Amino acid sequence: MNAPSDLSMKNDEVLRVELEVFRREHRDLDEAIRALTERTVADQLTVQRLKKRKLRLKDLIAQIEDRLTPDIIA
Repeated sequence: MNAPSDLSMKNDEVLRVELEVFRREHRDLDEAIRALTERTVADQLTVQRLKKRKLRLKDLIAQIEDRLTPDIIA
């Protein structure tokens, strides 16, 4: 997750590719968190870090989706 915060410098095609990569990573983190929490002795610090990373990805995904979605004035 080494994407720069300035999305305006990237074209739409690059953003679409990054969006798919971030969505896949978000799903993978979800599975990792689920697997860790199902264990009898889950490492709570690791779970917290994964959840934080997942939230950052969610925010980044929302930013990219906003950039790719055209503004429609009704």
